[in-house]
Amino acid sequence: MACLEIGIHGIHPELQQLLGRLHYRTSYGQNILRHSVEVAHLAGMMAAEIGMDQKMAKRGGLLHDIGKAIDHDQEGTHPALGMEVATRYGEPQPVLECIGYHHDDYAGGSLWPVLISAADAISGARPGARRESLEIYIKRLEALERIASTFPGVEKSYAIQAGREIRIMVEHSRVDDARAHDLAGEIARRIEKELQYPGQIRVTVIRETRAVDYAK
Repeated sequence: MACLEIGIHGIHPELQQLLGRLHYRTSYGQNILRHSVEVAHLAGMMAAEIGMDQKMAKRGGLLHDIGKAIDHDQEGTHPALGMEVATRYGEPQPVLECIGYHHDDYAGGSLWPVLISAADAISGARPGARRESLEIYIKRLEALERIASTFPGVEKSYAIQAGREIRIMVEHSRVDDARAHDLAGEIARRIEKELQYPGQIRVTVIRETRAVDYAK
């Protein structure tokens, strides 16, 4: 029914079955199948505005979270699992990119993951999409920032994307590139140990050098 609703044809029956499973999954209280249909509609409209293939955008939006149908009984993140199963059933490369990279910075130059990431964010952030209480939401953001601040060399931290990502600014003089990489892993493990949350939380450590002078 979801495929018919957005006018997408030719999706393998096994993928259609996995889409059906998403009807019984939620994220922050939002039904994932309805969310996927919504993302498909949004991605299609945005694709039309910027001259991209509207049908391909809808297809990528509908399937972007397909990995959540199997991530509870298989090892791996839902983008990686989804990309793997979509590859197996012959989905085209733009759709694979939508599935595999909609939560990551993608250096391949393709706009497909960017498009789906934007539609995904709009669907999740719109008023009424999720039933999580404001109090719980604020406590999670505060907890993420508190955990990050306990590590030496951390200057500032910001929980963003409704608590799905924490960005951490470190002191350039105290944290080198190798330590920044290790720090991301240590903070991620600490979050896994201390917090309960749906889905996954991305930990990004940012180390930069700034040279400043003034023309007088």
